[in-house]
Amino acid sequence: MYAITGITGRVGGVVGRTLLSAGQRVRAVVRDADKGRLWCELGCEVAMAEMEDAAALTRAFANVTGVFILPPSNFDPKPGFPEARAVISAVRQALDATRPTKVVCLSTVGAQAAQSNLLSQRTLMEEALSRLALPVTFLRPAWFMENLSWDVAQARERGVLSCFLQPLDKPMPIVATADVGRVAAELLPQDWSGKRVVELEGPYWVTQNEIASELAKALHRPVRAEAVPRESWGAIFRAQGMRDPIPRIQMLDGFNEGWIKFEGNGATLIKGNTSLLEVIQNLVG
Repeated sequence: MYAITGITGRVGGVVGRTLLSAGQRVRAVVRDADKGRLWCELGCEVAMAEMEDAAALTRAFANVTGVFILPPSNFDPKPGFPEARAVISAVRQALDATRPTKVVCLSTVGAQAAQSNLLSQRTLMEEALSRLALPVTFLRPAWFMENLSWDVAQARERGVLSCFLQPLDKPMPIVATADVGRVAAELLPQDWSGKRVVELEGPYWVTQNEIASELAKALHRPVRAEAVPRESWGAIFRAQGMRDPIPRIQMLDGFNEGWIKFEGNGATLIKGNTSLLEVIQNLVG
């Protein structure tokens, strides 16, 4: 039996379905009973738990072989990441109490970075789970291809891809959420000891100019990549409703300056097989 958190999302959903298709038993950990019914119909056990509720997570993780931890995303955290720390505390307590045979935790590229940024929420999770006497795999995927969902409308209407990742001709690793979920599901049944890091990227690195070109193919219209001046980022993010844009700006700086990157250094590198064009075609409909 494998307990899967975040199963109602893109990545967690692929993990759950991949395990089910392989004949594995799955316990879907959900916050919403209505969403849990779908997974019940697919043959899962369903456990109700908020990710900040250690007691509920302990019940959800009881008597399972493995657990997939997908921390909730928070793009506008309060200073010091108190929301992430609450989740981390609850998850650590539940895993310590239930002692599953193994854990796969979704982390991120750049989790090893010392500089504070939006992704430091995953760094804190890795630090906490590393202290558990359990086999834990930290899956660190590259930038998600599906982040382009925010850009499709502008590309379709104006023929512009506004880029915060710069320079426009700098190649960077990206990966599809389908590959992230599939690889996580493949890792869970494996046997290993101690802590390990698995880094995951797509079949090839791409530049922002190349992303614009792929959008153009899918939309059947010209699309050009356009760098957004850094001095305007704060105002743009605040206009979108962010209370504190600094962690997001620090993250983008990390990618652009090269200190948010794959660690290497003994980590296992896996390549996904889903192309950027496949993802874009799904996004544009």
